Amino acid sequence: MGLRPGRIVREIKKPAWARFSKKKPRKSYVKSMPHNAIQVTTMGVQSGYYTVRVDLVATRPIQARDNSIEAARQAANKYLEAKMPGRYHLFLRVFPHHVIREIKMALGAGADRIQQGMAHAWGRPSDRAARMYPGTIFLTARVMPPDVIHVKEAYRRAKNKLSGSYTIKTIEETVGKPPVEE
Repeated sequence: MGLRPGRIVREIKKPAWARFSKKKPRKSYVKSMPHNAIQVTTMGVQSGYYTVRVDLVATRPIQARDNSIEAARQAANKYLEAKMPGRYHLFLRVFPHHVIREIKMALGAGADRIQQGMAHAWGRPSDRAARMYPGTIFLTARVMPPDVIHVKEAYRRAKNKLSGSYTIKTIEETVGKPPVEE
């Protein structure tokens, strides 16, 4: 069986099961952590001079799996790298700490005779997710004022990869040292 649809895990209904300890493994709720799809959290030129910050902010509670977060990050970064290489700093503000558990079930004809009973079913760790509440910043980009339209288009492409609703907030802030004119 492949990856289950995102609609199965997007609602925040259950308590979080995220305790994983490397130092004291017996204290862990989760004995083995699922693979993390997110490898890169900051992109672009970090030490540049920027005057505008553009945030992608969640407007309702949502739980997003790590593979959808990675797809949104890649979509935004690919667009920004094509339109304005070296003139932005984009970074991911959420991390998938929440462990998703699922019960492997037999499917097909006769499956009802193989498996019986689901009372107090627990399941095995299968994936990771990030929980976002209203006001949680998902992505942040730092750019100069003429490049804000490119960031908004990159965020539109990133929103297509995620479930839930998001809004874009633009904030005037100066980061870094201005370039020296000779």
